[in-house]
Amino acid sequence: MKKVFLIFAAAAALGITSCKKYLDQVPDDVLTIDDIFQSKSNTDNFLANVYYSLPNELEQRFTGNENSGAWHAASDESKYNWSFNYTNNMNTGAWASTDGNVATYWTNFYKAIRNASYFIQNIDGANSVEVDAGMKKQYKAEARALRAMYYFFLVRTYGPVIMLGEEPVDINTPATDLQLSRSHIDTCINFIVTELDKAAADLSADIPAGGTEYGRITSGVAKAYKIQALMLAASPLWNGNTDYANFKNRDGAPLVNTSYDAAKWTRAATAAKEFLDTYVPSQYDLFTATGADAFTAAYNSCRQVTTVEWNKEWIYARSNSGSYMRYDRTPFHAGLPANQHGAGAHGATQAMVDAYFMANGRLISDPASGYVASGFSSFKAPFDNAARNTFNQWVNREPRFYVGITYNNSYWLFQEGSNPIITNMEFNGNSGRSQSTSDVSPTGYIVRKDVMPNDNSRGALMLRLGQIFLDYAEALNESAPGSTDIMKYVNQIRSRAGVPQYGAGEGMIPAPTSQDAVRDAIRAERRVELAFESPRYFDTRRWKIAKTTNNGPVYGMNMNGNGSEFYQRTLIETRIFTDKDYLFPIPNTQILINPNLVQNPGWK
Repeated sequence: MKKVFLIFAAAAALGITSCKKYLDQVPDDVLTIDDIFQSKSNTDNFLANVYYSLPNELEQRFTGNENSGAWHAASDESKYNWSFNYTNNMNTGAWASTDGNVATYWTNFYKAIRNASYFIQNIDGANSVEVDAGMKKQYKAEARALRAMYYFFLVRTYGPVIMLGEEPVDINTPATDLQLSRSHIDTCINFIVTELDKAAADLSADIPAGGTEYGRITSGVAKAYKIQALMLAASPLWNGNTDYANFKNRDGAPLVNTSYDAAKWTRAATAAKEFLDTYVPSQYDLFTATGADAFTAAYNSCRQVTTVEWNKEWIYARSNSGSYMRYDRTPFHAGLPANQHGAGAHGATQAMVDAYFMANGRLISDPASGYVASGFSSFKAPFDNAARNTFNQWVNREPRFYVGITYNNSYWLFQEGSNPIITNMEFNGNSGRSQSTSDVSPTGYIVRKDVMPNDNSRGALMLRLGQIFLDYAEALNESAPGSTDIMKYVNQIRSRAGVPQYGAGEGMIPAPTSQDAVRDAIRAERRVELAFESPRYFDTRRWKIAKTTNNGPVYGMNMNGNGSEFYQRTLIETRIFTDKDYLFPIPNTQILINPNLVQNPGWK
């Protein structure tokens, strides 16, 4: 009788019965196919096991944990102070195909793909008394969408991968029969897109109600990830990249088209427009909040869009996810109780600080922005209860800046009793290096976004509507430059953020006119709107600009100084990024056991 080895003895991503509890009751963690599909409970747990491998974007301590992300500190957004975070290896070129961390996603996503395929192949034979026809249809579609999503996660990380097809790979298959070659990037993307479309056709658009159902795949989720796959395929890394002319399988078959195809952008734009027309505002809409004034309302909107769980902007999140994010992003605050005492070791870079707009909606490089690089002013931040002496670089910035960045002498998000907490990162400050050499910001800034009152299990946001708006604007600018829809959707993002829109009316900023200028405006908007949500890592790579953005000096404040000495722009580290770093290497163990599997360009 065919057997299935269930992979993960851990809590399910869905808010349903724990996989760990489930597997603990199973001798040797082995069940027959017949056993699994005889009961709804076992069937639910098997499907939950497929969900479990979804990445946890709240967790950014990339130590080889099976669900954690590397995406914030391996981009130009931030840096971790702790050496155990593998992103520090990535940023200095000290990573290799033999390292266990690079195998994490490859191993876990392929396990999930195998489990999904078993589920798809066998769910129709489930006990109809316990799993009716409607459930079978829904469950199969969820597994199909998940399998396609796991392939997408693999492709965006490793490039073209081995496509296992519809049939699950039996665990007893001889190793010689598993020596498969990588598929062309277009084959990978087309499979992902086709499978997501097929899954969406059998899924409801309705977002599950109630905490026990949050995290289930809907048709909107499937269609949104279809957009992500098509955006990746249309971007410069995979669309006309002549650097990959020799990226081929061992038989000489190319893995990449080196000729640019504009139709790929059209395909992405069409998918995004279809999503917007179908699901907005009936299923999803931009989140907004109120405030004492327009600026505070914008601040509350941009902060709460990630902290108010399962709000209408959330398209998808990994349910019931734990993390150390609050600890990593809460300053040291010497002498305070544990709930307001953290490490603050996840530091934002000066480059990210400089990327935020001014309150008038202009970049700090714009002569009309009013940006002042030195000196101090009395300034009241939107989250503060009083005006404070503030370094002019941080005065009159846009609301998203105050959502994203904890800066020196700023008011902390939470109080201890009735006493306000002021974060001081100067050398002798309550969060400075005299307090700890480990639990301290490496840059003089700390990532502030998405910090909640505690690190209890919560939804780990993976994709929201604001990103789809910017996806559509980007794809449209590349396929139909000049379309009025481009600035329409960018301006909706800016309006929610409380900054002037692009246009010709009163109070607006002159709209960029050329395709290149519009592209720059979209990228600048995307950088701050989606800061510390993971897209930046992949954006700089798919745009093929990471060799600039992730290479060279990284700056922050002077953590060894007090008073005025602290406010000196200081070199933190010099990063190394070469052409090979656009992709994770294929794990060396896989190369050794499969002679048909070629390594990524530049890796050994």
